[in-house]
Amino acid sequence: MGFHTKPTIFVGHVKIKVENLDRSIKFYEDVLGFSILEQTTSSAKLTTDGKTSILSLEHPENVIPKQGRTSGLYHFAILLPKRSELANIVIHFRVNGIRFAASDHLVSEALYLNDPDGNGIEIYADRDPSGWSWVGNEVEMTTIPLDIENLLTSQVAGKSWEGMPEGTVMGHIHLHVAKLVKTEEFYVKGLGFDVVNRYAGQALFFSNEKYHHHVAVNIWNGIGVPKPLKNSVGLKSFTLIFANEEARQEAIDTLQKVGAAVSEENNIFITHDPSGNTIELAV
Repeated sequence: MGFHTKPTIFVGHVKIKVENLDRSIKFYEDVLGFSILEQTTSSAKLTTDGKTSILSLEHPENVIPKQGRTSGLYHFAILLPKRSELANIVIHFRVNGIRFAASDHLVSEALYLNDPDGNGIEIYADRDPSGWSWVGNEVEMTTIPLDIENLLTSQVAGKSWEGMPEGTVMGHIHLHVAKLVKTEEFYVKGLGFDVVNRYAGQALFFSNEKYHHHVAVNIWNGIGVPKPLKNSVGLKSFTLIFANEEARQEAIDTLQKVGAAVSEENNIFITHDPSGNTIELAV
């Protein structure tokens, strides 16, 4: 479908901060089925295919618990390749007593839970894009209860959850922000995304190439909220993947035109949205 491959601009990787690295690794391995690609005393890169990492855990010095009423992570969203795999992880959660919420968004079916530090996680499977309903440039999305029993009919007989399957990607990221207007300018005029859904004056959904969303933002923590402290549990950064150096440079130029600073160190280009959320610009 091309929503998470070049030349689409998409979220390739998310880094989150945790209080206890060993505890978090156990959760992400045992509960969610990731594997460790690389590990140090203060960080771990997680993988689903043994080759690339879509999620990293980091333990900052003097770490403090997740702060409420700030900008930052609402949730990161792990996209499974098949609906049957979503059904398998539901059964895995039920068997192991893992509490989760579930929603139908019309474009996708989704499960929600938190890691041990309160970092929000969505695990979802997309419905066929040919069935998504577009009104002009906006895609119809909602939040209604997920029909779990119908989902379970897609489970492959005799197949159990064996961890995150190959082909799993970072589907999108959803952020708390301080203001919507300046945030829209940053992601649309600066980074080149399109607004594909406006939710009740409280949230915006951005995408590239007609996906339902690669980045979402909301003001549910309050208008004008501050960014969290640097050593707080939560989002450290997320990475946007561009098709090539030319596309990335174009984004850097347009970001600077809307007043966003871009820094570079060892060929890593970093910017921050108006609420302080850190973004790495990669190729």
